[in-house]
Amino acid sequence: MEIRVLRYFLAVAREESITKAAEVLHITQPTLSRQISQLEEGMGVRLLERGTRKVTLTEEGLLLKRRAEEILELVDKTEKEIAQQEKNVGGVVSVGCGDLAAVQILPDIFRRFHERYPAVTFDIYTATADHIKDRMDRGLTDVGLLLEPVDMEKYEFIRLDRAERWIVVMHPGSPLAQKDYITAEDLKEVPLILPRRLNVRSELAHWFGEYYDELNVLFTSNLPSNSAVMAHNRLACAIAIQGSISFWDREKIVCRPLSPELSANSVLAWKRQQPFGLAAARFIEFLKETLEKSFNTLL
Repeated sequence: MEIRVLRYFLAVAREESITKAAEVLHITQPTLSRQISQLEEGMGVRLLERGTRKVTLTEEGLLLKRRAEEILELVDKTEKEIAQQEKNVGGVVSVGCGDLAAVQILPDIFRRFHERYPAVTFDIYTATADHIKDRMDRGLTDVGLLLEPVDMEKYEFIRLDRAERWIVVMHPGSPLAQKDYITAEDLKEVPLILPRRLNVRSELAHWFGEYYDELNVLFTSNLPSNSAVMAHNRLACAIAIQGSISFWDREKIVCRPLSPELSANSVLAWKRQQPFGLAAARFIEFLKETLEKSFNTLL
């Protein structure tokens, strides 16, 4: 017995006409007749006496009418209580992310979620994927925006359909700034800053190929902002993700793409079987609702 069909039945009882009830419910008369007939068949009794001018309730119909009114009153009360509880959802959602192009999807998500739950605030923590994963494992971060490659065995995640392109960051006066793109051979004698993450450096090692062992690696760095300071001061050129330089001053720092192009994807992830607070649980539900229809998902 469905709540929807009970509402249909009460509409017929109130209007004393299937045709009028169908108009009130904005459904077709045959559809409503079929639903009422199926209700009667399912209960094994006649609920209506169908006259030429109006329908009346049988004894069983009168009993169902009273019970249906009680049931729907309780349903309506419960829905209002849940809706009120949703409005009162509050707390802090902790989101960890790297300096990635995919960060640009977050403002709209935060804005729409905050409109639904105005008492919820956010804590944004910027770090590498490995550091964010450690915080997620310890329950300090609820959701992480992580750059692949990353081991996702312990996490549920949504892979974002947005490529993160690797680039070379340098001072505008660097000889490499005169090139349209940078090859592995171009970098074999240039002081470099490489990412600290070992699995990312493995990806770069594959791209450099035979030139990797000839590289002059002056620094490793976990985030690109400090690398940019070193590059601006002509100490080295940095290998970084293009999304990390979106708001940098191009008069002080420039970038060129790698050739052949090297790119990676990012994922929004959260720990499997993790006990989340109400705000974080609602945020994860919102991410699924918002993003699963748009991106390729692996959950």
